[in-house]
Amino acid sequence: MGLTINSTGKGAADKELIIRKPSKDAKVVALAGNPNVGKSTVFNGLTGLNQHTGNWPGKTVANAQGLCGTNRHSYVLVDIPGTYSLMAHSAEEEVARNFICFGGADEVVVVCDATCLERNLNLVLQTIEICNHVIVCVNLLDEAKRKHIRVDLEQLENRLGVPVVGAVARERRSLDALLAVMDDVADGKGGNRTPVVISYPEEVEQAAALVMPAAADMIKRSGRKGPSAKWLALKLLEGDESLLKELEEAFGTDIMKDDATAAALKEAYALLKEKGIDRNVLKDKIVSAIVRQAEAIGKAAVQCGGRGYRGMDKKLDTILTSRRTGYPVMIALLAFVLWLTITGANYPSQLLSQGLFWIQDRLMELCVHMQVPGWITGMLIQGVYRVLAWVVSVMLPPMAIFFPLFTLLEDAGYLPRVAYNLDKPFKRCRACGKQALTMCMGFGCNAAGIVGCRIIDSPRERLIAMLTNNFVPCNGRFPTLIALITMFFIGTERGPGATLLAALMLTAVIVLGVLMTFLVSGVLSKTMLKGIPSSFTLELPPYRRPQIGKVVVRSIFDRTLFVLGRAVVVAAPAGLVIWLLANVDAGGVSLLTHCCDFLNPFARLLGLDGVILMAFILGFPANEIVVPIIIMAYTAQGSILEMDSLTQMHQLFVDNGWTWVTAVCTMLFSLMHWPCSTTLLTIRKETGGFKWMAAAFLIPTVTGMLFCFLVSRAALLVM
Repeated sequence: MGLTINSTGKGAADKELIIRKPSKDAKVVALAGNPNVGKSTVFNGLTGLNQHTGNWPGKTVANAQGLCGTNRHSYVLVDIPGTYSLMAHSAEEEVARNFICFGGADEVVVVCDATCLERNLNLVLQTIEICNHVIVCVNLLDEAKRKHIRVDLEQLENRLGVPVVGAVARERRSLDALLAVMDDVADGKGGNRTPVVISYPEEVEQAAALVMPAAADMIKRSGRKGPSAKWLALKLLEGDESLLKELEEAFGTDIMKDDATAAALKEAYALLKEKGIDRNVLKDKIVSAIVRQAEAIGKAAVQCGGRGYRGMDKKLDTILTSRRTGYPVMIALLAFVLWLTITGANYPSQLLSQGLFWIQDRLMELCVHMQVPGWITGMLIQGVYRVLAWVVSVMLPPMAIFFPLFTLLEDAGYLPRVAYNLDKPFKRCRACGKQALTMCMGFGCNAAGIVGCRIIDSPRERLIAMLTNNFVPCNGRFPTLIALITMFFIGTERGPGATLLAALMLTAVIVLGVLMTFLVSGVLSKTMLKGIPSSFTLELPPYRRPQIGKVVVRSIFDRTLFVLGRAVVVAAPAGLVIWLLANVDAGGVSLLTHCCDFLNPFARLLGLDGVILMAFILGFPANEIVVPIIIMAYTAQGSILEMDSLTQMHQLFVDNGWTWVTAVCTMLFSLMHWPCSTTLLTIRKETGGFKWMAAAFLIPTVTGMLFCFLVSRAALLVM
């Protein structure tokens, strides 16, 4: 993703900011920083681009490029992935480190968050150690002021020995100072500052000094811009394999086979061995030295008021991430979101259904007027259109409510707290804590949750997240669960109390799905996907006021309409198949009835019946049409029907042998059965084959059938 020479942006007309074709002597500027510091906002403000970069699902590790310039210089800005460190423990860190080391950047701008500067300084110090011409941009000064945090930019500049600029990136004009400093550095007017030098323990400094001459000679012989000799010496001592591969590609030779380098490393390792330091201890000492120096600089440059992070944010985290209150708050928030979704979606869903079926009646009249053959009318109107009408009327209103609410929690900074709370349970299952975020995405659409698994670096843990995502019910399964809960356990009388009780019971079902996610993840990690859980850095960003307008627009266009469009594509052919099965006879009985009778003996073992199991099979393209198919089969109609009320539906189900056991088993099977076609196709695309797609189909299906069998057999013993 990049900016072409013909691209323009909102800043094109600004007097200071010039978007233009770069000249031959355009300066390459790398834009680095931790996640959630406003780095992309700085990038967009300087280049005129307006791109949304999510912190979690689907985030790319590619380098976005844009053009900007002043009257003095033109720049190619490279927005490298957000990272907490350059130690290269993840794909993002490798991309960031490799570009800073070997990307040929003339300048590196490190964007920091003024509200948590100390944490950001770790990356600043590592970047200064690698290269010259570093600029520090302290962003979010407005939020720091609101939290009574004061950053002494002059003190920070003196301590770091590099230019420091304050900014509020959302206000474009505040970036003018950054452009001016970039010009000064490009012109060599950075002053007589001496960049800070990280002080390592004496034994580490001695070992690095032994390797530095060989490292410096290797950099010189390569004839290209490279990292500093001291940094390279330390990395060679650490034996970072990913870096060694990059060095071989950049320098055109295997540095470890160089005689001078090998001799220097041998001498350095002997020295460290005398001091009782192995490679793991060496890494710990290097990291500790950087952290200590970052803490010292942060304490000198930052003054916190009583209402900073240690005030309100810390009080909120005490509640939201506590062992005692963290889980109850999560469950309560989930119940509240579901209650809002159920309550808010009822009326618009009813109106949408009435409108779409009114259009259906008009289309039928038009077909009659045009004398269209009945079988064509049946296939297109009663088959394809009616299924689409059901999917749209059932899916759109809940998604239009659920997705914005979900995005508001993300924007406010709560979702990383969810991942923090669930990290320990996932670690016990030998899975990744980031799976909590992909699991949350599954509430809206399991296919979206599968795509979100890209944020998990470990291939093993990514597969576990994909194979278990279906245990969280998607938006398409909510209507079935809500209808069954209401008819068999709450009563069909509507009111605030009834919707609240329905939301609580639906929350209990979802919690069961989460527990099944833990259980199956643990089983997979001990059988098919054995391994040790990987470590990752999880930031708890400051709480922020959500931008409601942007959230609503982004969630509706990026998520709601996208998911709905995919559901419509797969539901249309499903409608045609359902109509054909219901209207093509064999021996005076429809094919649908034959199929239901064939499945009935097996379905009875699961506490279901043949009609229910057949409805789930035909609902493979879209879970929303399961209940309508059940109604159609029970009433022996040739097309999907809509009952006027839940009371009528309840009576129809009871007349066909339903009991509370049937309702419970149907809910369990809805929670734990094969993913929809869209999700399975997404899994195949993400994994690159049919093997894991088949596993994703079988694992929840076998689990669901086993649970249904056990519940139905236990109920027979009790009753």
